[in-house]
This record gives sequence, structure tokens and C-alpha cells, in this order.
Amino acid sequence: MLRRFSLKPFVSLLCTGVAVLALSACAANPTTTGSIGQADPITIPADQRAAAIGQLAARYKQNPGDRNTALYYAAALRSNGQAEQAIAVLQGTVGKYPRDPEVAVEYAKALSAAGRFDQALAIVDRAIDPTAPNWNALLVKGAVLDQQGQNVEARKLYQTALKVAPDQPSIHANLGLSYAMTNDLTSAEKSLRLAVSLRGANTQVRQNLALVIGLQGRFDEAQRLFAAELPPAQVEANMAYIRALLTQQNRWDRIKGEG
Repeated sequence: MLRRFSLKPFVSLLCTGVAVLALSACAANPTTTGSIGQADPITIPADQRAAAIGQLAARYKQNPGDRNTALYYAAALRSNGQAEQAIAVLQGTVGKYPRDPEVAVEYAKALSAAGRFDQALAIVDRAIDPTAPNWNALLVKGAVLDQQGQNVEARKLYQTALKVAPDQPSIHANLGLSYAMTNDLTSAEKSLRLAVSLRGANTQVRQNLALVIGLQGRFDEAQRLFAAELPPAQVEANMAYIRALLTQQNRWDRIKGEG
């Protein structure tokens, strides 16, 4: 019987870049379901995050009807742990652009980040046209289903998304994390290794690969991968979390025996 790993501290729909230059990409392109660090001050200095959000807040206040400003501002709020505020920003935007799939997807991310999964699913379904599948929307819906424990259903959506966008690293990465959630670490590693080999793979994807490798007891390899992405203190924190997770899942003794 497969056992689910408790990966919730790492699972997110957040687009982690908060810096102004990253906001455009965040609004247009989701990253992966999983995130280690989630753009904490270690990744983006607190003063830079605050400045970026402040600039966007001013732009939004000046022109709340501007679609792109609302999307960027909501993405920044969501990645800063302010999901409810992101929802408030997007509620008006959804009303003005009821048929805009990008707006619907961003709103669904904010709802999911706030734990409002049923609402997120209802919204993201608006962005999914069976005659012309939107891989972004499929990715987000799959991520929401994964967080609800509906992993098989989520993987079907990822596979459909891959037919539309086979070279999107975020889709392969989400698929890998979905496998990790049900303890199929071999499949998880395979999907994540493919994800990191693709153009556009970001630090989240590489850290998720390190996570899955660590969960298999290959600590030295995992630590090297983390060290290429994070400062020493965060590397140690992640390794400690992995060891605690293995203990929680009663897998530690088995890994030591295999070694």
C-alpha cells in the first residue's frame, strides 16, 4: 500500500519570483507545484520584496482596472503569503474579464493558496476548453487536485497538458511531485530529471529533484544539489526536514539497512 508523504510545507501554486523583473513571467507562466524555500528572504531580500510589492500596490491603486497590473500585483501578494489579499485584488479583475483564461488561472492559484480548493477548481474549469486545451490551466487544476489527494486524476491532467506542451518543465515537475506524494520516488525522480534538463527549468525544479533524491536516502547527492541553489543554512534546514520526514514515515531504519 502506498503511503503519502507529508509534503505540504513544500507544495504550492505560488510563482516565487517577487522582484519586479520576474513579475511578468510569474503572471503568465506558472512554475511548479512544489517549492522549497518559496522565495523566502534567503532568495529575495526582504527589502527588495517589500519595495516591489509597494511599487505594484501604487500602480494598482492608481489604475485598479488595468488587467496586467492586477495580475502582477496578485502574483506578488500570493508569493508573499498574502493569498487573501491576492483574491481581493483579482475579484474585480475576474468580473471585468470573465472569459480571460489567464485571469481565471491566476485567480484559481490565489484561491488554492488560501486553501479554497473547491472554488479554485470551479474557476480554473472556466479556462479549460476541451477543443483547445490550455496547458497552463490544466497544470493548475492538476496541482489543486494533488493538494486534495486526488493524485491519479491530477496525473491525467498533466499527461494531457504534456500533449499540448511537451517541453514545459513545470508540467514534468508537477508530475514528479505528484508521484512523490504517493511514495513512487522512482517515477518522481525520472520526471524531475527530465524537467531539469529542459529549457526554462528554474531553481524550484532543481530543488524538488534534490528533495526526491534525499527522500531515497541519497543524502550526499541531495545536499550537493541543494548547495548549488541555496546558502548553507537553508541547505542544512532542508536536509534536516528530509531526515525528519523519513523518520515520520518510518523509512529511516530501512534506508540505513540498505546502506
